[in-house]
Amino acid sequence: MSATAGALSRGPAAAPPAATRRTTGAPRRRNWTVTTLCVATAVAICVVMVLPLVWMVLTSFKPEADIVRFPPRLWPTSWTIQHYIDVWRRIPFARLYINTIVFAGSVTVISLTLDSLTAYALARLDFRGRDVVFVAILVMLMLPFQVTLIPLYELLSDLGWTNTFRGLVVPRATNAFGIFFLRQFFLSLPRDLEEAARIDGAGEFRIYAQIMLPLAAPALLTLALFHFMYNWNDLLWPLIINQSSDRQTLPAGLATFVGQHVVEYGLLMAASVLSLLPIVLFFLLIQRRFVEGIATTGIK
Repeated sequence: MSATAGALSRGPAAAPPAATRRTTGAPRRRNWTVTTLCVATAVAICVVMVLPLVWMVLTSFKPEADIVRFPPRLWPTSWTIQHYIDVWRRIPFARLYINTIVFAGSVTVISLTLDSLTAYALARLDFRGRDVVFVAILVMLMLPFQVTLIPLYELLSDLGWTNTFRGLVVPRATNAFGIFFLRQFFLSLPRDLEEAARIDGAGEFRIYAQIMLPLAAPALLTLALFHFMYNWNDLLWPLIINQSSDRQTLPAGLATFVGQHVVEYGLLMAASVLSLLPIVLFFLLIQRRFVEGIATTGIK
């Protein structure tokens, strides 16, 4: 009798209450709903961002009659590579490619050097007027480029630097965003490294070149991608400084396919795909360091 009473007393206690089952099931359903909503949002944003790129690539392989048909179709009814052949004949595409590589590559290398030197001084050196210099750089960061465009052009014209690579590269030799970006990275590095180097007798330039720059490789590669991509795609500045076709860059060459009444979509899409390849390859090479650089500079 006592054993039966004990079994009966233990039986109801072993089963979880219905209220507990309901409370544990509700958070799971909410978490699943939130996860599904986040994934659906991410997929929708991805489709919106990737669809123009896919449309551009597929349009470059369509015949002109297929491009202008209505209603438009994403997938080509017939494939052709004639646009990729014609683009080399219609404009000096190889010359434009070389000019753009020289312009964007030179600006990237020079700007990384000057930006890193300035950022190191603002982050690690204590000198009079440091805060004033930093505030002045932030002010230049906030000013739109169009504000200084006319005075800068007049200055370069007086120097005789129009229609030259010097006129293209020198005004872009440093960048306020690059200085701010690298300064944030240098501030995140521990000071014990440079103090130990000073004890060993290292000077400031040696500390900068042999200690700080190797540690700043993720930020430098990230900034290199920003500089290269911005100058590679820039249309306004090269178009104003260089009126000669021998010094034009790719964006200016692509603009020739857009007439007042007629747009040659096939040639424009083919040239756009070819001009996009260097940036895509550059990003694929440094994508891991790019993420590290964004995560460690305080810019989210």
